[in-house]
Amino acid sequence: MLTLYVIKNCDTCRRARKALDGKGIPYQVHDLREDGLSAPLLEHILHRVPVMEVLNRRSTTWRELDDEEKADIDANKARELMLAHPTLLRRPLLDTGDEILVGYRDGDYDSL
Repeated sequence: MLTLYVIKNCDTCRRARKALDGKGIPYQVHDLREDGLSAPLLEHILHRVPVMEVLNRRSTTWRELDDEEKADIDANKARELMLAHPTLLRRPLLDTGDEILVGYRDGDYDSL
């Protein structure tokens, strides 16, 4: 079964869910804000996607961080920040079992 990692208030996540529902593709939802983000789950994601690719630097959470926290960000610091603030993950993340698709644009799930 597919897993869609989302934040329910995110418009892009809503569009991704609507696309999956429209295709009749079964999936389970993991809300990063409500269900959290554990270190093993983050490592599962990062095993398939580079850390800097899933760090959402356009998010409100990123903009609200201190300049000190953002300065000289590297992979380890990004991991720490995402564990402390799960909303820093780009979303939605669709785990197909073989790969994780990051973000959503119309047509991204056409091959599923």
